[in-house]
Amino acid sequence: MAIFSTPPKSGSLERRLTQLDRLRRYLAQHLGESAQPWTGALRRLAAAEATVGSTSIEGYGTTVADAVEILAGGHPAQTSEETARIIAAYGQAMDRVAALAEDRHFQWTRQTLLELHFLICHPQPDARPGLLRDGPVSVTRGAGREPYRAPESHELPALVTELVTWLEGGDPTRHPVVRAAMAHLNLVSIHPFRDGNGRLARVVQSLVLAREGLLRPEFVSIEPYLGRHTREYYAVLEDVQGEGFDPRRDAGRWLQFCIDAHVEQATERRQWVLLAYARHDFCVWLAGDQHYPERFVTALDQALLGLPVRNADYRREVGIASPTAVQDLQRLRHDGWLEQQGGGRSVRYVASEKLRGAWLESRERKEIGS
Repeated sequence: MAIFSTPPKSGSLERRLTQLDRLRRYLAQHLGESAQPWTGALRRLAAAEATVGSTSIEGYGTTVADAVEILAGGHPAQTSEETARIIAAYGQAMDRVAALAEDRHFQWTRQTLLELHFLICHPQPDARPGLLRDGPVSVTRGAGREPYRAPESHELPALVTELVTWLEGGDPTRHPVVRAAMAHLNLVSIHPFRDGNGRLARVVQSLVLAREGLLRPEFVSIEPYLGRHTREYYAVLEDVQGEGFDPRRDAGRWLQFCIDAHVEQATERRQWVLLAYARHDFCVWLAGDQHYPERFVTALDQALLGLPVRNADYRREVGIASPTAVQDLQRLRHDGWLEQQGGGRSVRYVASEKLRGAWLESRERKEIGS
């Protein structure tokens, strides 16, 4: 076999996967198609966190708030144009992943990888988007360490063919998280493109998981974890890969790292859900106390989540016309619950100190009462 083989099952990993499955079922119950009112906002936040996590690993850093704006088609002044293009491209690739995850006739092919690479790297002409590299490449690992030597370019067609064949039918009895981790490792180790291999490997990992149908791609992604643990991520890859491409090496440590990442990420997502219920209840209470229409809950909830509220998003979510949305958001601003940022077409609203303070006070009261 010319690609990394999946390590055999072990009792410790199977126990971690059992723990993970419990968390994933909980998330599917609360973040699935029978969505709660706040699921759309959580989805946008999760997509932004995944994008920031993945692109920051390769040096394209921005804030989650700016990523939300970029993915919605905006252009925040604080983020460089190059980074904004990379983030927007990554978002397009993840949108494609979401579509492929629902395609009942989907098949893994070499063209799948080429298409996703094109979407990710089309702002980078030097990366030859959608085309396999035609020369050698070595991956820098930092000062004082030997670079990783990827396979020669003439080996790539056969390696990519073997990878997509494995993706289509290899190890079908293994857990989807295991298969996704091995897809990630093999793709980043083959390194078939001039640039964007890491981003592509993380997108492919999300697609393997999303094809399972349990959760949307942004909710199964471990990119936020990888972005927070970049040094450990690279260290594990370096240890497993060695100095050059050698699929005979043991991938056990990589598998352990990925499963642990999924458990931690799913645990964090579970806390998201619990907090979302509490936050929504607070916003329902506040809207009732202030005699606001029920739709105001959506704007208040999204602002407290930390997402900027825009006219277009708000009116689409609650099903109202633009003038009504303007009136709603201005009323919340006038009453001191929201603060306005920017102007014209770029205007957005964020939670005020008054709103955050009221939310914090309600949480403290509940903690004392419990």
